[in-house]
Amino acid sequence: MTSIAIVGAGPQLGLAIARTFGSHGFDVALVSRSRAKLDPLVDTLAADGVTAAAFPADVTDRDALSQALKDAAATFGGVDVLEYSPAGTLGSTVLTTPTGTEPAHVQHEMEFQLYGAIAATRAVLPAMREAGAGTLLYTTGAGSIDPVPQVGNVNAAAAALRNWVLNLHKELDGTGIQAAHVGIDVSIGTPAVPGFPTAQAEEISPVYWDLHTTRRDQAELVFSR
Repeated sequence: MTSIAIVGAGPQLGLAIARTFGSHGFDVALVSRSRAKLDPLVDTLAADGVTAAAFPADVTDRDALSQALKDAAATFGGVDVLEYSPAGTLGSTVLTTPTGTEPAHVQHEMEFQLYGAIAATRAVLPAMREAGAGTLLYTTGAGSIDPVPQVGNVNAAAAALRNWVLNLHKELDGTGIQAAHVGIDVSIGTPAVPGFPTAQAEEISPVYWDLHTTRRDQAELVFSR
């Protein structure tokens, strides 16, 4: 069987990606901080006929994240696709403009976005290299490409992640392993601000399947309206 590990799995995009890959026969490993939030997703996927399991871990705890992914690989016989898209919460994310940003504001976001992604990648990449196959997908808002002053600290860390992923794509060229960045230039479900374009998670998730299958030479895809 093939499997996908979704880091930052939640009831919107994470669930939609799980359903998309699950509909193609993938087992699904769901990783996020709270088992209480993961277990309902496992039940929902089971009702859809998708085999899934929860592996709780905080992405800022790099040892716990690495262990969760190793446990997922042991459960499903490997991780063929990694998707990394943790989302902050209002309680944990302080938003700052560029002039209002202190180093600590960016450091938290770097831990959350870039460093977590690196830790997750290091947990699954050796086995992919050995197999000569695999897919690594990383998600940010489109502010990683075209930044917005109101979220300057978040955009800075997201841009760092994007830069690292594009470079990873170059390094892995010819190895059979795809690495790509997905920039989402819409609000998922409801608009973040009035008038901002929206999309349903189910409209976005097929692009991840495309990057895994028919667009393996593409380092980046931006979803927009």
